[in-house]
Amino acid sequence: MTRRYVLLDRDGTVIVEKNYLHDPAGVELYPETGPALRRLGELGFGLIVVTNQSGVGRGMFDMAAVERVHARLAELLAAEGVTVEAYLVCPHRPGDGCACRKPAPGMVEAARDRFGFDPKAAFVIGDKAADVDLGKAVGATAILVRTGWGESQDPAAVARADLVCANLAEAAAWIERSVAGGTA
Repeated sequence: MTRRYVLLDRDGTVIVEKNYLHDPAGVELYPETGPALRRLGELGFGLIVVTNQSGVGRGMFDMAAVERVHARLAELLAAEGVTVEAYLVCPHRPGDGCACRKPAPGMVEAARDRFGFDPKAAFVIGDKAADVDLGKAVGATAILVRTGWGESQDPAAVARADLVCANLAEAAAWIERSVAGGTA
């Protein structure tokens, strides 16, 4: 059996939402992030961040700024005993028509090709409709968290989610129970 993965949105899910974050000094983990992701790692899940960063395409900052934010995030997570295997980024604007901007499956397909996992056995966790729809597009279990923009998502997005959780810790606990119970 191949390793299973949890695909995580960055802003509003793993770290506190800060509109168009591009300064590493602004990276702030939600309090439950470290323990939740550490537990998923202990359960054998691979962790991958998939993030839309249209600020790059809009000319607000460059990919080097995104990479500095990810380096800071990796540093904070390492202090919590967490390793993220990859940070996949869509730098395009919403209207660019790329194949990677969530909810399009491009980033998940790239992760699948790189790490050799079945997206249908994966979990996608995020705070926006695009994250839920990405999960649905690749056949993964789609979990909407109510952190970040999660509280303001329209009822249709909430209805499309396989599960709605208060935060990442609740989502991780549900994944753990599901795997232990053989339902996921």
